[in-house]
Amino acid sequence: MKGRVHKYKDNVNTDEIIPARYLNDSSHSALAAHCMEDIDADFVKKVKPGDIIVAEKNFGCGSSREHAPIAIKASGVSCVIACDFARIFFRNSINIGLPILECEAAAKDAEDGDEIDVDLASGTIKNLTKSKTYSVPPFPAEIRAIIARGGLLNK
Repeated sequence: MKGRVHKYKDNVNTDEIIPARYLNDSSHSALAAHCMEDIDADFVKKVKPGDIIVAEKNFGCGSSREHAPIAIKASGVSCVIACDFARIFFRNSINIGLPILECEAAAKDAEDGDEIDVDLASGTIKNLTKSKTYSVPPFPAEIRAIIARGGLLNK
């Protein structure tokens, strides 16, 4: 996966990822149309397929709704990298097939607009803009299979 970084702060919560006022329509395209709008009004205009969200601590905190990772994935984001994730967001992301990686060094070093390349099988994150490489433990084969097929319910 290779894409441009959209960088965010600590404690991005699920209401900021997809505001509750849009949860009356659970279609993936409707959720994507409002992804991140309360913290980045231009996100949906800027994001391109394959781009990567990078944030610092506690990404996805707040409610347990799976709409948040669905909105991110449906917007075209290929992966989220953060120092750490709220546990329920982490699990919901895997369940819907959105790759997420915890890597404090990569998250802190990345800046908006950097180009990053991620290899899930090896656990390698390369910031191509800064010529830096980071390693994280790769997901087990079972988790990579869930992500590859687009989530638990896709076969």
